[in-house]
Amino acid sequence: MPTRPATNKTLIVVVSRFIKLFANITKLLSYVFHAIVPNKRFTLPERAAPWLAPKNDSVVPRIIWQTNFTNKVTLPVYLNYLFNRLMAPRFEYRFMITEARKAFIAEHYDKDINQQYSRLQIGAAQADFWRLLVLQKHGGVYLDIDAHAIWPLGSVIPNDIDELYVTTRKGELSNYFIASKPNNPNLALLIEQISVNIKQNELTNVFDITGPGVFIQRLTHANVPTVSYRHACNQGSFTNEHFQYIDKKAGKWTREQKTVAVIAPTAAEEAPLNDAN
Repeated sequence: MPTRPATNKTLIVVVSRFIKLFANITKLLSYVFHAIVPNKRFTLPERAAPWLAPKNDSVVPRIIWQTNFTNKVTLPVYLNYLFNRLMAPRFEYRFMITEARKAFIAEHYDKDINQQYSRLQIGAAQADFWRLLVLQKHGGVYLDIDAHAIWPLGSVIPNDIDELYVTTRKGELSNYFIASKPNNPNLALLIEQISVNIKQNELTNVFDITGPGVFIQRLTHANVPTVSYRHACNQGSFTNEHFQYIDKKAGKWTREQKTVAVIAPTAAEEAPLNDAN
């Protein structure tokens, strides 16, 4: 399947550069803001209606999904959220923290999925799994907490498209932007692969167990519609690790997985270790 054509790639690239410049300025000013009021936090809403009424029906529901370990965020993260609302005024917004993710999966998925999810010990891995499960149930557009649209989402995701995946600077599939209809066979493949990875417990990296590595393994550019990050969605312009994890001692998953196993071992897996000791 060919890459989904952008409306005007040259114009989008120019606009994205201005957005990046603007975002970086706000990020610099945020250091000053949080130096003056270090404990100030802004609340992301659990649910927010579209700013404008939707114009037409679409295969991919006009919903933006995001998650984070807390809904109390720094100014840069909140500005990132507001910018996405600006770029998607006809989209509903839905947000879940750690506990809400777990409750959602418990309500909508079977015992096996819940058991596999409960074995994930790092928040980023849980978020990776949850984003597929929530899109499979409800559909919509998932964006990482630091990801932002660089072109109106209504134009990036046409009404007649079933799904859309982002490609990185290296041309590889990633999972920080996913657009999908509910009950998507490709999402089912990804969910199945993550479940297998957790059950086998042979991998040690979030990237490969639940993250982009799963997309790279199970999906191909020839079979799914893709869009370059340059023409749809970028990361880290408004915020960075400092502002995202300022209230989380463990820090980003890349650091956390060095001291915490991504997958909790089962009793059967722990038994040989205990016998050896």
